[in-house]
Order: sequence, then C-alpha cells, then structure tokens
Amino acid sequence: MSDLPNQLDLLRWAEALAGSARTGLGFTENLYEQERYEEILKVAAEIRSQADALGGKNVDAEVLADEWLKSVGKGVPGYVTPKITVGAVVGNDKNELLLVQRADSLVWLYPTGWADVGYSASEVVVKEVKEETGIDCEVIRPIAILDGMRLGFTGIPLYSLVFHCQMTGGELKPHPLECADVGFFAEGELPEKTAVPEQWADEAFAAIRGEELAVRFDRPRDPIWIGDEDSALTETIGSENLSSLVEDVEN
Repeated sequence: MSDLPNQLDLLRWAEALAGSARTGLGFTENLYEQERYEEILKVAAEIRSQADALGGKNVDAEVLADEWLKSVGKGVPGYVTPKITVGAVVGNDKNELLLVQRADSLVWLYPTGWADVGYSASEVVVKEVKEETGIDCEVIRPIAILDGMRLGFTGIPLYSLVFHCQMTGGELKPHPLECADVGFFAEGELPEKTAVPEQWADEAFAAIRGEELAVRFDRPRDPIWIGDEDSALTETIGSENLSSLVEDVEN
C-alpha cells in the first residue's frame, strides 16, 4: 500500500469487520466461532475508536464493542446491512431548488430522511418532502445511488437514494422540530453552510432543467480491498488467462 490509511479507510475497515462479526454471531451456534467473532468485534471497535479520534471524537472502544454485541440479532434479522436514506432534488417552475436548513446543525441540504418500513422509496420521498417543507411533489426519476461512508458525509454504513422531483403544490412550512428554515434557491445562489454543493449541485440543477443525466453511482473500487487476490492474479497473468484458469479448475 503506497499511502497511509486515512480516517475514511479506518471507518470502512472497522464497520466492515463489525458487520461481518455481528452477522456471524447472528447465524452461528458454535461456541468457538462465537468467541472468535466477539474478539473481532473488539478489534473493530479499537479501529473505529482511532478513526473517530482523527475526527476529534472520543469514543470508548470497550463501550462500543459492548453496544455492537447487544445489537446482534438471530438469523436473517441479525444480518447486518447498510442503513437506507432517500433524498429529494425538488424543482419549481422557476428551476429553483428546494433546500432545508437542519435544526441541529443549521446546515442546508435537499430534503432527506430514513427509508421507513411499509413505504416504497418514492413514497418516502413524497412523505419526507411534505413533512419537512410543506411542499407537495411528484417523483420523476432516481438520479443517484450514493455510498455515504465512501463519500465521507456519514460515519455509519449508509446508502442514499436520491430522486429528482417536481413541485406540484403546497406552501413552504418548515418542520417545527427538524428544520430551522426552508426555501427555494436559484443556481449560483445557494445559502452559506450548504453541505458540500460541489459534490451534487451541478447535477441537481441539470436534472431540474430537464437535461438527460445518467444515474450517478459509486463505481466499484479496483481492487475492492487492498491485496484482493483476484485483482493480484489479474495483474500477474491477465484477465483472459485468469478466466481460462478458473474454467479449468471448475471443470
């Protein structure tokens, strides 16, 4: 590895290890395996603690490992997966973008929310926009599927499904608990403390203008994990030779 690991690397390693260990604990009945998975959880908690320290947070690794252990479920409910959120890029007839100012951080961003059980992703979008802003909207299409940890805007495993929407009615009214303010903003006139607009604003306004956009998503890393054996073999003997080798082994 040419570069030293950064905070995002440590977060990813910690959460991947913790997720695998908790999933293993959810499915195994073997005492030896349970003990090994619990040890892995402790290692993952140490890594996570160091990652958080790089961000100025003080997290007790022992407490974190205990919290992870208590969260273990049995069988399929115990299979650890990323959380899901939805986001709404809502435009009006002036091609302005709807933003909300979060009450806790005072940061501005398009409406977002957790994917609630019992709703499709697009239904949650309509519900969240109405609850947070008072605006009614029509969902047009998905425009992004984002890995929150990979992009660095969340410290937990999370996928964000972002949809382009069009305002159909309603009046601006911020949620009394979640939002400090709401409003429509023109391109180039986003408020101060807008969350990393360089990562999404151009695509958002392009969608609002009706431009054709491919769905944005995070391309697979190559290799997905440093030291991945398949990638190392591919570099050594070439992809065509590797495919032939695999076929020979399978046959």
